[in-house]
Amino acid sequence: MEEKLKLLVVDDEPDNLDLLYRTFRREFKVFKAKSGAEALDLLDDQGEMAIIVSDQRMPQMNGTEFLSRTVEKFPDTIRMVLTGYTDVEDLVSAINSGKVFKYITKPWNPTKLKEVIAQAAETYRVIKQRTRALSRALAQESLSNNIMAAVRGSLDYGSTLQTVVSALGKAFDTDLAILYPAEVLPGSTLQNLLLFRPEKKSESQAEEASEAGSEFCSNLDVLPPLHSSSAIFSEPVEVKGTPATRIIVPFLEQGKLSATVCLYKRTQQKRWADHAIELLNNVSEQVALAIAHAKLYQRIHWQSVQMRAELDVARQIQSNLLHQSWPDVAGIKIQARCEPAREVGGDFFEVFMHPQGDIWLAVGDVSGKGVPAALFMASAISVLRRELAQEKSPEPEKVMHNLNNSLASDLMSNNCFITMAVVRYTQKTQQLVYANAGHVYPIVWSHQELVRLRENGGDMSAVVPSYLDVRGVPVGILPEWQAKAGELQLAEGDVLLLSSDGITEATVPGCRTDNDSCMLNQDGLWAFLQQQPAQLDLDHLLSYIHLPEGEQEDDQTILSLEVTSC
Repeated sequence: MEEKLKLLVVDDEPDNLDLLYRTFRREFKVFKAKSGAEALDLLDDQGEMAIIVSDQRMPQMNGTEFLSRTVEKFPDTIRMVLTGYTDVEDLVSAINSGKVFKYITKPWNPTKLKEVIAQAAETYRVIKQRTRALSRALAQESLSNNIMAAVRGSLDYGSTLQTVVSALGKAFDTDLAILYPAEVLPGSTLQNLLLFRPEKKSESQAEEASEAGSEFCSNLDVLPPLHSSSAIFSEPVEVKGTPATRIIVPFLEQGKLSATVCLYKRTQQKRWADHAIELLNNVSEQVALAIAHAKLYQRIHWQSVQMRAELDVARQIQSNLLHQSWPDVAGIKIQARCEPAREVGGDFFEVFMHPQGDIWLAVGDVSGKGVPAALFMASAISVLRRELAQEKSPEPEKVMHNLNNSLASDLMSNNCFITMAVVRYTQKTQQLVYANAGHVYPIVWSHQELVRLRENGGDMSAVVPSYLDVRGVPVGILPEWQAKAGELQLAEGDVLLLSSDGITEATVPGCRTDNDSCMLNQDGLWAFLQQQPAQLDLDHLLSYIHLPEGEQEDDQTILSLEVTSC
């Protein structure tokens, strides 16, 4: 049965009060007051009235003044004025300042008065319905905004869940809120449950807490068992003799439970639970989505951490493969550098001193970057070392042929290939023999003569570099690799430089423009080498081509052999 609306009648004539009371007592809960002051006291005690009917001409406080004092506190109340006069100014004042719905002249027609009051009651119901709907919408939006804002500020899965339980606990003025995560993700410091307890800020709150038995449920073991459910529901519970209400809020992710929140309040008033459940039903999907996003972020972060650790190990392994040491040989100076664009890469180099005295140099570049290229790089180094370690120093083109035989099948099946230059230098004869599988041309020049001309003001163009341009296709392109070997005679002061395309295709400062950028290329590399001091430094070259504003675009490998005086 619908609860009766409250009707307040105010008149300084007792007969009018009694008549109005008898007329409406069946349909309304009627309150009477003989003056404006008495009516204000009654409103303070009883709260909002649906309808107020006030006489206009009353001593001390007229109807207009009384009604105007109720507007701010009770904006939804329907106000009416009874008057036996036709004073236009009073009526205008009543309508403007008192927000009067209608005015009724004395003596009134009982039938018409009932119709007017019934109309006022219906208007009040519509206003309250709209007000409640607006309040719910605003409360829902506020709650959703507060939770989402707090969640967006959270850094990880654990802090997101703590934010959710704290935001819900504060929003519904709970005495205790607990969140039970459905799972603890790897890499998370999350515990089995997260708590929210309100802070007692004021003295009155502290006194209330003291009277209620201080902190609500300090021992969580005494809480009633948790019931599983896919829907939000409330239930009355008793915690150590204290009656309370518990709202259980499951958050589902694609039908699977991701977390459960329990809200406790030391009350068993149904109105609190109904209001909270209504709002929770409207925001639960958003909260569940936020939890799902945080969980996904945590998983991706953990996977990234694991991948980073694995790549660090792979980088160290690759570095160990390339971190070679070779004995000092009189009359020879060797330098080598390799800088992968990522944690691991496909570039590699090899320096091998054969027991017969030959010095082997190689630089290779597996197509692509990252882990796939690094795996083929490791295979290439293994096969290359096996070929070079033969009892008799092999021919470079034979080394390349055997390398292709060993790797071609795997390279072709993975759409990869390897460019490589292999050089054999015989110190006794100063003869250089090489094989090139689609790699950047190695370059040879007389660095000693170049420095001498520069220091003496001579014509440096007289020193012309020799490019080792005899080459075949890359390894892994054809089942059989065939190409001729190239030969060159070196002399004291000559330098052999092998590099990958990460060097010649690097963007360098001198070529950059506002709208475009250009690569170093082999011509640019030669121009740079012409400016180098007598002591060639590969680190200086790498620092020149490294971009300060951005990541390295490709693996960069460079290897040099200088023929010096013994």
